[in-house]
Amino acid sequence: MQTFLEFEKPIAELEGKIEELRHLTNPGEEINIAEEVGKLQIKVDKLLRQTYAKLTPAQKVQVARHPNRPHCLDYVRHLVEDFTPLAGDRYFAEDQAVIGGLGRFRGRSVVVIGQEKGNDTDSRVRHNFGMAKPEGYRKAQRLMQMAARFKLPVLSLVDTAGAYPGVGAEERGQAEAIARSIETCLRIDVPLVSAIIGEGGSGGAIAIASADRVLMLEHAIYSVISPEGCASILWRNPDMAGEAAIALRLTSQDLKELGVIDKVVSEPIGGAHRDPLETCKALGDAIAESLGELEGLDGPDLRRLRRQKFLDMGQKGLS
Repeated sequence: MQTFLEFEKPIAELEGKIEELRHLTNPGEEINIAEEVGKLQIKVDKLLRQTYAKLTPAQKVQVARHPNRPHCLDYVRHLVEDFTPLAGDRYFAEDQAVIGGLGRFRGRSVVVIGQEKGNDTDSRVRHNFGMAKPEGYRKAQRLMQMAARFKLPVLSLVDTAGAYPGVGAEERGQAEAIARSIETCLRIDVPLVSAIIGEGGSGGAIAIASADRVLMLEHAIYSVISPEGCASILWRNPDMAGEAAIALRLTSQDLKELGVIDKVVSEPIGGAHRDPLETCKALGDAIAESLGELEGLDGPDLRRLRRQKFLDMGQKGLS
């Protein structure tokens, strides 16, 4: 069942009319009904294009959080063959907010790491809404180190509102785990390609996104803090989240302009949730292109260029 966002109400009304017409069963009116459905579908397509061509940052946040948007495991199922999940951080526990394992991406053996939000109540609770605890980041470190040992590229899929802020997570060293994960990203001497597929929230995202190439879906978001959190801190009013979204420059277009990401991957008209298969294919093509660009570089060069990339961002921010 399609879920419509607040700004999609005109589209929802038109699609509702189409569904009503399709359920009419009078045989003598089939031709007229088909013509009317065709006309309405043209209107829907036009309205979708117009609406999604001028989304505000606040609306992009809604699209990035859409409940029907494909998540990490959806991309793994469509892009990675023979995926074998690997569990545990070898210190404390298994964290199901972080998915990791081995598989083959278009003929290449790879290590895949991603944050999974879940797609219904049970799976969202099981995956903790994609908010990892320290053991999740330590699992990511373990898998990246394994990838370096066996000379396998790493693919990371980022989709989290942020690292889990609970007391237990803080007691087990959440900040240290995130910092070590970033360090591991910068230290490994194999290609690392990251994709922001939904929300990229704060250190919880950058912990697995300090990569050679950072790709970002067109309607994803990537920010140091959520708009609601920013509004609560700066204005002490979460209703200012729309203004915060503008100020944070969290859209893929803004981040490409700032040099924070390397490529924007186009989504189907109406967002990834309207055509998950097409979105998976587009992201797969972008990942394959990035891996191809990195193939000719040896380990020391990969590590040097990756580190320099992030140092340059810092220098640019100071200038």
